[in-house]
Amino acid sequence: QVQLVESGGGLVQPVCSLRLSCAAFGRTFSSYALGWFRQAPGKERGFVASIDGGGGYIYYRGSVKGRFTISRDNAKNTVYLQMNSLRPEDTAVYYCAASAAAMYGSTAYADYGYWGQGTQVTVSS
Repeated sequence: QVQLVESGGGLVQPVCSLRLSCAAFGRTFSSYALGWFRQAPGKERGFVASIDGGGGYIYYRGSVKGRFTISRDNAKNTVYLQMNSLRPEDTAVYYCAASAAAMYGSTAYADYGYWGQGTQVTVSS
């Protein structure tokens, strides 16, 4: 079992930055691949970024490449999502997720068995 707790969301203006954090509690953190997903009102939850246990395999959705950076600190049991140059279309609830099965990380919602409660990110002027 892994419990995930996100933090760092908020209201920011376009082109500003935010860093989301997700603290994990439970079994060996480094054995899980981690992902960030987001869900905007009226839309399905979609993949944002993922990272494997060692941090060597990283994937991003196309619209965030070059603006967002996923990283993890296994000593602190924490995964981060640095979001730069934010746009109004990035507005969503952001969820942290953990996968015991996807060794190299995954873009697929179904591969993640553990989810946080979500944190709201609103980008608006």
